Amino acid sequence: MKTAAIIGAGIGGLALAIRLQSAGIATTVVEARDRPGGRAYVWEKDGFTFDAGPTVITDPACLADLWRLTGHDMAEDVALEPVSPFYRLNWPDGSQFDYSNDEAALRKEIAKLNPADITGYERFLEYASGVYEEGYVKLGATPFLDFSTMIRAAPALARYQAWRSVYSMVSSFVKSEKLREALSFHTLLVGGNPMTASSIYALIHKLERDGGVWFARGGTNKLVSGMVAQFERLGGTLRLGDPVEEIETLGNRATGVRTRSGWIEKFDAVASNADIMHSYRDLLASNIRGQRQGDALAQKRWSPSLFVVHFGIKGTWPGIPHHMILFGPRYKGLLQDIYEHGVLARDFSLYLHHPTVTDPGMAPEGHSTFYALAPVPHLGKLPIDWDEVGPVYKERILDEIERRLIPDIRSRIVTSFHYAPTDFAHDLNAHMGSAFSLEPTLTQSAWFRTHNRDDMIQNLYFVGAGTHPGAGIPGVVASAKATAGLMIEDLRL
Repeated sequence: MKTAAIIGAGIGGLALAIRLQSAGIATTVVEARDRPGGRAYVWEKDGFTFDAGPTVITDPACLADLWRLTGHDMAEDVALEPVSPFYRLNWPDGSQFDYSNDEAALRKEIAKLNPADITGYERFLEYASGVYEEGYVKLGATPFLDFSTMIRAAPALARYQAWRSVYSMVSSFVKSEKLREALSFHTLLVGGNPMTASSIYALIHKLERDGGVWFARGGTNKLVSGMVAQFERLGGTLRLGDPVEEIETLGNRATGVRTRSGWIEKFDAVASNADIMHSYRDLLASNIRGQRQGDALAQKRWSPSLFVVHFGIKGTWPGIPHHMILFGPRYKGLLQDIYEHGVLARDFSLYLHHPTVTDPGMAPEGHSTFYALAPVPHLGKLPIDWDEVGPVYKERILDEIERRLIPDIRSRIVTSFHYAPTDFAHDLNAHMGSAFSLEPTLTQSAWFRTHNRDDMIQNLYFVGAGTHPGAGIPGVVASAKATAGLMIEDLRL
């Protein structure tokens, strides 16, 4: 039986592991931390459950496929709950926009902002449907290993003006500035700047409209637990709490892995779900390929980091939906500060996650779990002391929530903590604390992104946010499908 090692038990790594194990390849997943999940980690404090990272599940069918491979049903291990509205968008002037795929309700919401934009929205939806078909359905799980694949995709990319930004494209359809923000902010969920990310990312809107927005009962880490259950049911091995320190190689082949504990194992193939810079620069430090690719990656644009405040409070809040976006007074200027200037601005836009409105079991009875997330520059652009700045920034975020949503929040807080760019760097080996790996620009997508199979080390593969197609749960699950196809074919030769 052929064997494979996967470094990192994030959602992408586990999706790849299930595909390999279901194909009869004896697969071992090696995870540095004490529990699986990667960015989808979880903390349990004082009776509250706090998801660490991704909370928006779209395209549940791509996840269900991982169970259907072996005739199982995802519902055996994971309970998905629909979320509606998908998001409530709130601006400083008090105006709100409930964003869903309820056609009649959505038209009313658009009409509140600008009745004339209803027709423009319909044209935008037609555009988003086209890029969804080309960019996600046809190419999402297609590995771009050579430039000829990119050339074949070029006519479709040109037809949909992929060189334009999402915001630019949205603006060509609708006139309301608030609606432009409402239809372009999604790229932030995968680390992209709406002002520079390719208009292809408008496909996210279609993805949500068709498949809905979902939440795993008990938190996103329950999805992770379900994936582990399916993997181990198939006979896979999960090794926790033992960081890989080296991908061992001989010439142009990976031979196995060595961990911090001294465990060394030989494998027919190795795949990394770890940060791509860490994978090349650190885990392949003894191979010239690792050094060269590390140098090349250092020249690329990396997505920003995040600052996340987790808090559990007394009381329940049925009027605050599961997902909220609290826009600040600036949009374009704030994005420039984060992505270009490396400035920790005085204002911010926040993503507020309130899971207990969907699943009260994530907090003690009569209490609520929240997190508030602010995009911030990565450590390469803003090398500040987050141990000093973090507590101050946390209070500023709580001030904003107090002013706009929960007036007596501080008297209600039972427990709270924050997670800063330095934590991403330390816990996840994330280059410069980036929360989403390489920034999703047109020139860092598809063939221009780290390939699903290394060009020089023939049996070394990549999965997750740093490879094609990119970040987000559907993105990393699609990367697993692309990478699994290559590995299964190669290992059968």
